[in-house]
Amino acid sequence: MFDSFILYALFAGLGIALVTGPLGSFIVWRRMAYFGDTLAHAALLGIAFGVVLGIDHTIGIVLVGIILAFILGTLRGQGQLAYDTLLGILAHFTLSAGLIVLALMDTPQVTLTGLLFGDILATTITDLYWIYIGGGGVLLMLILLWRPLLAVTVNEELAQVEGTPVAAVRIAFILMLSLVIALAMKVVGVLLTTALLIIPAAAARHFAHTPEQMALYAAIIGCLSVAGGLGVSLQWDTPVGPSTVCIATALFAIAYALPGHLKTWASSKGA
Repeated sequence: MFDSFILYALFAGLGIALVTGPLGSFIVWRRMAYFGDTLAHAALLGIAFGVVLGIDHTIGIVLVGIILAFILGTLRGQGQLAYDTLLGILAHFTLSAGLIVLALMDTPQVTLTGLLFGDILATTITDLYWIYIGGGGVLLMLILLWRPLLAVTVNEELAQVEGTPVAAVRIAFILMLSLVIALAMKVVGVLLTTALLIIPAAAARHFAHTPEQMALYAAIIGCLSVAGGLGVSLQWDTPVGPSTVCIATALFAIAYALPGHLKTWASSKGA
């Protein structure tokens, strides 16, 4: 019999993987890996705001995500700096500012190690409620916005001409990504959250012929990564978050080592 904390950790990881797989597929398709990494770093500043203002950490992370998107949109429109340069500056600034704010707190209410690298074995039943309710909400929103998101991903200008509310879709995507990062931090932490979003989706791209297949396969690979990472951690007493990412990377390597690389929908779109 497994102890309850192991089952809680497993169910938490599976719940996160079921959401990060489909959402991460859009990150891979749209080549937004660096943006996802920036948003994950900015999550620490959102937590700091939550502690200072006395609000829930998730709300703080979502608010910082919206502010970050507004800043990026404004500065990118001026065209004075390259997009990846802006992301690099904001990623390091938000991470550093969050660490400073938390360090200045007289009585730290959060554990930096847990935030940076995750503490899935400390998952409680309340955490599971948050993960599955929040994750279910993100999946529902993703289903409702599936076609508009695909249209914007394939050709943003054409989607706008066809009447797709590009700006609203972009904001909704950022909101979903912010919420998922807030949920996933419990599993793999700030520094490794992006890996769980990107690696399973990248591995799934080798097999998928359609967007729906890639989203499904990414979720399955994410679940296998979580289960494998937890198993490795229990067997050799390694950190669960990094172990999960290593298992995901191994699955990615295995996928691309298989013969007969398939022509996929994602590769045909240049993702």
